[in-house]
Amino acid sequence: MWWQDLLWGVWNGITAWVVFIAHVFGAWERFPVYDVARTGNWYDFGFLVGAGSPLLGMFSSRSGSKE
Repeated sequence: MWWQDLLWGVWNGITAWVVFIAHVFGAWERFPVYDVARTGNWYDFGFLVGAGSPLLGMFSSRSGSKE
């Protein structure tokens, strides 16, 4: 179903930052950053939203604090 792919994409996008940092230091080799078995438009969209959400949160808090 499309909503399952979307939710998995969002979840994998949010956790991608932690998994990426662990991969840099050589840990968690069995966990991929991007799940190639779930490729599809809805998964890709969810992954981009999830991976971009921490960055979007930082930008919105900076722009909101300027008065």
